Amino acid sequence: MEKLIFSKEEMLKIEKEEFYTALNCIEKLKKMFEQGNVPTAYNEADKQFVNTILDIVLNGRMSGEDVRTKWPSDKTRARYISRHGVTNRYNLEKEFPILTIRNCKGALAKSIDEIDWIYFKQSNNVNDLGSKIWDQWADKNGYIGKAYGYQINKPIRVKTREGKFVWMDQLEQICYQLKHDKESRRIITEMYNMEEIVDMNLAPCAHGTQWLVKDGRLDLILTQRSQDMLTANGWNVMQYAAFQTYMAKAFNLIPGELIHNIGDCHIYLRHLPQIVKLFEANDCKNISAKLKYTGDINNPVKDFNKNLFILEGYEASSVKIGKIEVAE
Repeated sequence: MEKLIFSKEEMLKIEKEEFYTALNCIEKLKKMFEQGNVPTAYNEADKQFVNTILDIVLNGRMSGEDVRTKWPSDKTRARYISRHGVTNRYNLEKEFPILTIRNCKGALAKSIDEIDWIYFKQSNNVNDLGSKIWDQWADKNGYIGKAYGYQINKPIRVKTREGKFVWMDQLEQICYQLKHDKESRRIITEMYNMEEIVDMNLAPCAHGTQWLVKDGRLDLILTQRSQDMLTANGWNVMQYAAFQTYMAKAFNLIPGELIHNIGDCHIYLRHLPQIVKLFEANDCKNISAKLKYTGDINNPVKDFNKNLFILEGYEASSVKIGKIEVAE
């Protein structure tokens, strides 16, 4: 049985106070919207972030009390308000989609490191990862079960253009198709393996990609079952945009659109006071950042180097919102 940090009565009190604080924050955000006092966003990342937050606040529905997620700091229930079936689009040809409403420069390197960990190292051990983002789901040896890199690494049987069958991992097969059959609508990776979900310490959140080429432009559709807006929205968008930038260069294509499909897009009640701080600061920057991969790419599977990305033209708000707790 899990050891409680507080008594059940204390936990109920914490949850009740959090719930009423959240309701006050929701009313503040609604009032800001009605009065036209929402942040002025200039780049697409900020626009989509602000608009999605408002969509959740204005049209979302509250989770029930029987939620799986808990807060690691006090073990109380992590309730949230969410919208289902959110789609956001980002034009990488115009700008790199990185938030300026909060400073994400440090997080960019860590988010790219996670792409390296999943797709190129193909690891499911947090000791191979530079950040601590998966530590709370790891066992004593650092493994998170049969998730993420484990699924990318699993051999799959691929039919070549010559009609032969060969074994490749998921990264190898999308690289093969982008080189030999770039007009295909079947250039897909998938980490949500139903047979092995029970063997994962956490089911993958961002789990599927589809790569599509038209007119020399590489579009990427990212499918995500669940997203915590404050913790992960900026993170997932910029890391997959970086991945798309690398793959476009590898195959002499122009980075096109990143289309982000989210199943359950939510704001945790505990995060609402921090979101109010971001909105009240109203400090989005009018910039168009660019991300470049400066390395040579002869073998896309082996040449990825997380340290060879350069971010140009970035400026961000200096507003401080405190540590963002991640529900588990």
